[in-house]
Amino acid sequence: MNTAPKLLVAGKWVTTGVSTNVVNPYDRSVLGTVPVATAAEVAAALTAAENGAKVMRSLPAHHRSRILYRAADLIEKNAEEFLRLIVAEAGKPVKFAHIEVSRAVETVRFAAEEAKRIAGETVPMDALPGSEKRRGFYIRVPRGVVVAITPFNFPLNLVAHKVAPALAAGNAVVLKPATKTPFCALKLAETLLESGLPPEALNVLVGPGNSVGEMLVADPRVRMITFTGSAAVGERIKKTAGLKPVALELGSNSGAIVDETAPLDRAVARCVLGAFAYSGQVCNHTQRLIIHQAIAPEFIERFVAATSRLIIGDPQKPETDIGPLIDQAAIERTTGLIEQACATGARVLFGGKAEGTLFSPTILTAVTPEMRVVNEETFAPIVTIETAPDFNRLLQLYNQGSTAGTYAYGLCAGVFTSDFARAFQAAEELEVGAVYINDSATFRVDHQPYGGVRDSGSGREGPKFAIQEMTEIRFVSFNLD
Repeated sequence: MNTAPKLLVAGKWVTTGVSTNVVNPYDRSVLGTVPVATAAEVAAALTAAENGAKVMRSLPAHHRSRILYRAADLIEKNAEEFLRLIVAEAGKPVKFAHIEVSRAVETVRFAAEEAKRIAGETVPMDALPGSEKRRGFYIRVPRGVVVAITPFNFPLNLVAHKVAPALAAGNAVVLKPATKTPFCALKLAETLLESGLPPEALNVLVGPGNSVGEMLVADPRVRMITFTGSAAVGERIKKTAGLKPVALELGSNSGAIVDETAPLDRAVARCVLGAFAYSGQVCNHTQRLIIHQAIAPEFIERFVAATSRLIIGDPQKPETDIGPLIDQAAIERTTGLIEQACATGARVLFGGKAEGTLFSPTILTAVTPEMRVVNEETFAPIVTIETAPDFNRLLQLYNQGSTAGTYAYGLCAGVFTSDFARAFQAAEELEVGAVYINDSATFRVDHQPYGGVRDSGSGREGPKFAIQEMTEIRFVSFNLD
């Protein structure tokens, strides 16, 4: 991409009078600067998006699909460049950045496929007496201008999850990526333009949520907002948006249940990965473990041993498992959560310390659902361990911990068991958007319906399901009498 990144407005790369530094989370070096949008760029982007929405609406499905297929191929072709950007601006270890790039390719391809499957269905009008001579059906039409606001932790794939379905459905997009990680989003926009996307169909603005974000969300030209981030910000967006539809993928304190019949080797391996991948800076981070008392000593011993083998350090090195937290504020918040928990009875089994920009993987026991480290979203390499004497109590503890804090979370849960009856019981009783049997909470395939309940959000991602959110039903009736 350009050596001096710029904003994308109406198909042109523009700068402003204000810029902000983009910092490498690992060594705190300045990677570059990016312009900060002002009210003028916001207005211009929205005007362009209105025009772009008209163009996109008129494009046939096969044309939109072809653009996205080309974009997916170009992401794959330029995978090393995207990989380098993710590692540099997000501090994501290279082994996980590789996975993100591969997932983004598939996310865009899924959207390309779904562009050709957007359809309505017929309605049996003669089901109602007096309408025997009528025929009815509905179609799905694009909403128009979609505002997409994305977080720092998946600077490529979560952008793809919003932009690609919106374009597949025939909308135009104004994208506001996280200010800490804008380079991947700008490179993706460049890729889409190269793939033949109409110039005004995608506009990219960088700037603070309380200025740029607020202006976008409040503007009446916007027909939908899709946001991934914290519950507090999601709540603010929903209030500002008024009657506009809003899709929210918000916070969680997800976790995993391990009963006494569980395959322990798999449970330990998957839970270590879920707890500490990308330093826990993942919305479906496996933050809580709730273990049956009969196997708790053996599970904990294995879990601690596996955690101790994780390699902490430079995210550019292929052997690194745990890289930096995103910034100093995240380190201070993580430290504060651990100290507060320990002051009220929790015990550190492993880790608990920061060293420069790195935070060691941390395991806490003797916790209760009332502790913030349990009931808040930590977004850090922290896992808490609770135990219970029977499966019903394991489920109760999970639901209790999800609702004991300021927000009542319900994104997803992992359940490790060899008992099919218990697996189905968990699926019915855990108050979450997804239940993964014999997997941790930190699992996702990019075409699944993904999202939470309660304060973990509303709506679903995954290209097919996002397209449903990003289109409107239009009913048509013929009177043949």
